Amino acid sequence: MVIKIDAKMLFTEFLKYIPKIVNQQLPALTAHAKMAPVSRLPTLDPDYYKDNNPRRSAVMMLFYPKDEMANLVLIKRNAYEGVHSSQISFPGGKAEPEDKDLAATAVRETFEEVGVVPSDIDVIMPFSDIYIPPSNFLVSPYLGISLAEPSFIPNPDEVVEIIELPLDVFLDDSIVIETELQTSYAQRMSVPAFKVGQHIVWGATAMILSELKETIKSVL
Repeated sequence: MVIKIDAKMLFTEFLKYIPKIVNQQLPALTAHAKMAPVSRLPTLDPDYYKDNNPRRSAVMMLFYPKDEMANLVLIKRNAYEGVHSSQISFPGGKAEPEDKDLAATAVRETFEEVGVVPSDIDVIMPFSDIYIPPSNFLVSPYLGISLAEPSFIPNPDEVVEIIELPLDVFLDDSIVIETELQTSYAQRMSVPAFKVGQHIVWGATAMILSELKETIKSVL
């Protein structure tokens, strides 16, 4: 299933801001903290996890045109026995020995999970790493661009739904909410989140989205 929400910003207009985005100083922890559950705030400090030897992973924040408008792709993961079951995330996953670097990890995983051909992805820049305590992963997000609308092919073993998020909707502060969730490690927890259609996006993905949002808004 593909969810589409009305959009307004032309993709060609968004592309004009890419050079400015590349030159921006990333807000990093300041942006991450805005969308972090209170209990996660101490974990944002690199000193918190430096001795944990976290596993490395990477995700792709992929923008592309759809009906000439700028969109960002998210996925809903399948239900499984794990801490990230059924969560909304970016395409991405753990680094493998054959990956040249973490950017290559993000590109490979995007192909494996949603079928976007690596040659169609222009990796623009890395964003700030974020640590995920429940799985002991250090995630590296990358901003990517596809100049043509991808033909998404979700991997049924990993992805139950592709979510196409228009840039205008993403930048609208009205989708930022506070909600109560039950998680794998807490029965009831109040968290900041993005409400994307009927989906609640929280945790590491929301924190990464927060930095992306603040960086884009700073150049508009």
